[in-house]
Amino acid sequence: MITSGKMQPGTRLKPTRELALDLGISRNTVSISYEKLHAEGLLETRRGSGTFVAHINNSLKLLETESDTQRMPSSRGQRALNSTIGFIADSELPLTPGLPALDQFPFDIWARLSSRFWRSEPKELLPYGDPGGYFPLRKAISTYLAAARGVFCDPTQVLIVAGSQAGIDTTARVLLDPGDSVWVEDPGYISGRNALSSSGAKIIPIPVDSGGLDTITGELISGNAKLAMVTPSHHYPLGSTQTLSRRNAILRWADNADAWILEDDYDGEFRYLGDPVSSLHTLDTIGRVIYLGTFSKILAPALRIGYLVVPKDLINAFVAARVVCDRHVAIETQAILCSFIDGGYLASHVRKLKEIYNSRRIALANELRKINYLVDVVDHGAGLHFIANLKKNVSDVKVSQFALSYGINTPALSTYAISRKDLNGLVIGFANTPESDAPWIIDKLKLAIHDAINS
Repeated sequence: MITSGKMQPGTRLKPTRELALDLGISRNTVSISYEKLHAEGLLETRRGSGTFVAHINNSLKLLETESDTQRMPSSRGQRALNSTIGFIADSELPLTPGLPALDQFPFDIWARLSSRFWRSEPKELLPYGDPGGYFPLRKAISTYLAAARGVFCDPTQVLIVAGSQAGIDTTARVLLDPGDSVWVEDPGYISGRNALSSSGAKIIPIPVDSGGLDTITGELISGNAKLAMVTPSHHYPLGSTQTLSRRNAILRWADNADAWILEDDYDGEFRYLGDPVSSLHTLDTIGRVIYLGTFSKILAPALRIGYLVVPKDLINAFVAARVVCDRHVAIETQAILCSFIDGGYLASHVRKLKEIYNSRRIALANELRKINYLVDVVDHGAGLHFIANLKKNVSDVKVSQFALSYGINTPALSTYAISRKDLNGLVIGFANTPESDAPWIIDKLKLAIHDAINS
């Protein structure tokens, strides 16, 4: 109170005995506090008069002193602030996109592996770890990727990061300078492009249609871009798959432009209709693709474990970026995940989730088709979400807001776009919504749509 100016110089303090009685504490405690304030020059004693607040220099006032002056962060800090305006942390609300089946998390297995880890007294893992990641986990992931996604790589090419966002941020630190142009899908992954823009990159929106990102348009708009961030196997949020011709085209562009491609394969394991779709990385024979994967959609976002697969000539630079950023992901989590993969639990868990997600997808889609006069379901049979386009002349943003008031989190499709104006729908996450909940959830969504129409 003294250093903030709330107690003015010359203010008389209560005697130690009186203040102790008021506060219900020991007089000795008050006396010691007064002595410390005397020693710091904040109090002065006047013989026969008592203890008073001293006249102090304004420079002693605490930084918390209220001020009308708004302190500004650096330009990069301001970009980060601007990019996260309106950000709301993921919730467990029904229909939340990108949220896995949290009720299916393998708690028993994870607890057993965790207990085994600590019982082994792993003293050698307690110091700072390898910034590239726990090597046994890197090896396990490389083996898993070869079998699950056809991505063949040396374990040293795998870098462990704290989720997809950290992977995108690390890529930007290594490959981009402020002002460099970056292709992003329009519409596309909002948090991903925010991570790129906050690094100082110039965001170039490239249109996406049923064949994925339009490489020809990208070359016409910004052929000299340094990076393209794409979701070729299951576009986020539209759900389309990039055609083979466009995949080859973007690889040719990257080679000719001396550019890089960041492939976000966020939910590539989950396809329910047709044959599995290979990653773009499998077609890359020139080392232009940085592959990004995550365990957030398989296990839980809170674990904060993702990974990058980088070309061999970039490994040292990416590891160095990890050193100057957050050093490494928690070793305990990495070691437990390694045991989870090596023990065959991950492959089994993914097979189980495919069946569960498919059932939940079908249940929600069937309920939505009961209100087909309001929405048109666009389901590509993959991932953890699909689209419900609105048929009525009503704003998807309004519908999303009303849905939230009913306890449902289904984002407006239009908010994922930068320049496109033709999108008007809802992004429906189905993975964390049990089949038995589908009827009442869609009833609530129906009310939200009617509320938006009548507002």
